[in-house]
Amino acid sequence: MKIHYIQHVPFETPANILNWAEEKGYPITGTHLYKKDLLPKPESFDFLVIMGGPMGVYDEKEYPWLTQEKKFIENTIKKGKKVLGICLGAQLIADVLGAKVYKNEYKEIGWFPVSQTPNAKDSVHFSKLPKEYIAFHWHGDTFEIPTGAVHTAKSSGCENQAFEYNNGKVIALQFHLETDINSAKALIENSKEELKQKGKYIQTPQEMISQREYFSKIKNLLYKLLDSIEKN
Repeated sequence: MKIHYIQHVPFETPANILNWAEEKGYPITGTHLYKKDLLPKPESFDFLVIMGGPMGVYDEKEYPWLTQEKKFIENTIKKGKKVLGICLGAQLIADVLGAKVYKNEYKEIGWFPVSQTPNAKDSVHFSKLPKEYIAFHWHGDTFEIPTGAVHTAKSSGCENQAFEYNNGKVIALQFHLETDINSAKALIENSKEELKQKGKYIQTPQEMISQREYFSKIKNLLYKLLDSIEKN
């Protein structure tokens, strides 16, 4: 399985997705849009991963490559490829599927529980995950569930945390399972302004970094999800 990822900023990397691909022996390539890399032909990969970023899906004027990226994602989905979107990546998937992306009532930054929706028990991938688990979050926007998609996860701070589309070929996660301690530190270092805000679901850097066992737990959850995507 050939994997390709899209990265929007230097400090939001695929992290443990790279480790999973290496352990499986899968070739993995990347497009770094902040470097003005060109997007590949969909025929060159089997599985597309779309990473997060501080920009919004509506920021095309500031980030003109978003327009081209959306067309690329839409075309990739139409071709029936496997697609995983994380945070901004999930919002981009929702956008190209015709759903609204907008500011959430709360910013979620740090470790918070995610729970399965009733529909998750019948989903291709989420049925293999626990009914509730702690995930890493860093977002201010959220999305509506696209028509034809299955709403699979929620949290107390954000109702729409995940969905599946096209019989599990397309997966959107508002939260992060790929994060390791180094990528968490990079996010904190490069997003200090957001941490100056006070909020019900905003943790301190110390609260985020000190939870060492959570990094191991989300890595295991990520591997379960990727193993499921691999087989689907």
